[in-house]
Amino acid sequence: MKVLTVVGARPQFIKAAPVSRVLRANHVEILVHTGQHYDEAMSAGFFRDLEIPEPDVNLGVGSGSHGAMTGEMLEGLERVIADRVPDGVLVYGDTNSTLAGALAAAKIVYPDGTRPWLAHVEAGLRSFNRRMPEERNRIVTDHLSDLCLAPTDAAVRNLEHEGLGQRTENVGDVMVDTHRWALERAGDRLPAVARENDRYVLLTLHRAENVDESVSLARLAQALRIDLPVIFPVHPRTRAMLSAGGLDLPPNVVTIDPVGYLEMVALEASAYAIATDSGGVQKEAYLSGVPCITLRSETEWVETVDAGWNRVVGAAPGQLAAALADVEFMSRERPRPDLFGDGRAAGRVVASLERLTSRLHAPAETAEARAS
Repeated sequence: MKVLTVVGARPQFIKAAPVSRVLRANHVEILVHTGQHYDEAMSAGFFRDLEIPEPDVNLGVGSGSHGAMTGEMLEGLERVIADRVPDGVLVYGDTNSTLAGALAAAKIVYPDGTRPWLAHVEAGLRSFNRRMPEERNRIVTDHLSDLCLAPTDAAVRNLEHEGLGQRTENVGDVMVDTHRWALERAGDRLPAVARENDRYVLLTLHRAENVDESVSLARLAQALRIDLPVIFPVHPRTRAMLSAGGLDLPPNVVTIDPVGYLEMVALEASAYAIATDSGGVQKEAYLSGVPCITLRSETEWVETVDAGWNRVVGAAPGQLAAALADVEFMSRERPRPDLFGDGRAAGRVVASLERLTSRLHAPAETAEARAS
């Protein structure tokens, strides 16, 4: 089986790492990096930390508008698929790279009339907020996919509701595989700033609805005025927006450059609480047993909210402080159910791809066999 894997952003590197290890044991993987996250901290460092092989192809697309990025990725991926002729295309998550990979796989037809299959890891997540580009990306990708690989029962129910149940499998969450692997290696990777600040809140911000408008970003900056140190690895786009808006963060906020994956896992595991607008970080907070405060109006990971480990507060000043002051919410004594699988999702993903390839490549049934 020859699989072309499309990645482009940090969350996709994290999800692809365990699947790649299993896939390459018995099959051929062509790893394509679109270049969506292209600087050292946002890309190359993650490849090293996660021990992912160097990409076979780097499209080098970089930044730009959603349409320009997706179009350039689509053009490049069509060329790569036509040249490498994989059995199928594997995409992850909900970024422009995900959408471009899905569109390329769905549109291309090989000279013999066949086409590659398309499989989507982390299928079925829904925020039910169509204003989010990520929501539109994931919906389109799921509906184009031949195989929707869902991480949870809730994701399966979403896909069944949209008529995609027949092509859906619950394989568990590959991020559990990666997180367990990383925790074993992250013990000595805690940045010095965390060792110097007791009971810190770890902050991440990157969603367009939070950082692309100065009013929203200013409101969040005000919400960060709390009585605890806040360690903030600043996403490049967020840093640019802070500078462009002339916004100053409160003195309790310590900004640092983006960190590698092992450093991030160490920061998460040692935090008093995590405040974020990232879906992946919400999940990693849960896996680390750290209370999470989601700086959005909704979340795809409703299971973590139902379990009491995640509180969705939006960006209103005072809500972050209120969550941190809630003794019951901040307690780590409550149950933490095994929501996302057993850490062996990557093996199930590859087994599902093998079955899909065998089914699509099975010899056509003869007329005589059909008649009998």
